Amino acid sequence: MKSKVSILFVILAAIFTVSLIVSNIIAGKLWAGPFGVVLTCGVFLFPIVYIIGDVVPECYGLSTARKVILLGFAMNLYAVIFFYLTIKAAYPPFFQGQEAFNVVLGFTPRLLVASFIAYLIGTNANAWVLVQVKKLTQTRFLWIRTISSTMVGEGLDSAVFIAIAFYGILPNAALGPMILYQASFKTLYEIIATPLTYLVVGWVKKQEGIETVPTAPGRFAAR
Repeated sequence: MKSKVSILFVILAAIFTVSLIVSNIIAGKLWAGPFGVVLTCGVFLFPIVYIIGDVVPECYGLSTARKVILLGFAMNLYAVIFFYLTIKAAYPPFFQGQEAFNVVLGFTPRLLVASFIAYLIGTNANAWVLVQVKKLTQTRFLWIRTISSTMVGEGLDSAVFIAIAFYGILPNAALGPMILYQASFKTLYEIIATPLTYLVVGWVKKQEGIETVPTAPGRFAAR
């Protein structure tokens, strides 16, 4: 029997996938934030990706979440292939936008590699820390697990991504502060957005009429 998916799930998966594709484009631009903080513009999408990244495994299970993540990266690769073909396509002499295409879309493959490697390292570290802390706290203090795992996972994610994406492009002295600012921004958002995340998770569960309960560290079952 074929499994059915809801319209809400399709919308969440679509937003997540599009956000990943867009982030790999806009991350090529640096944002001069307040107090002299320099971040990639990819942080603009982090709040959306973060919330959906919590909602999908919580409401639909870890296996489904992994499929959504793999779909996102597959569509990222799909987009990069056509960006590359667009850049390499012959153009008439009167076309004036080739340089702009090269600057904006030509940076995307390197960002994709940086994002993929950082994702693998960051998410694995995040899961490991969460499980280790859960052994100590059992079912209590969820906020301690989420915040501590985010500090480690996003710290490694930011370090790997920025190092690969911007080494040789930006001064080496600028990379360290960028890593610190980016990781701090994401951790601070984790702290501030925890109540909002719980509200969204509760709303999705209510709409879907589902609930998930932990069956083992890192595994969830719907009921």
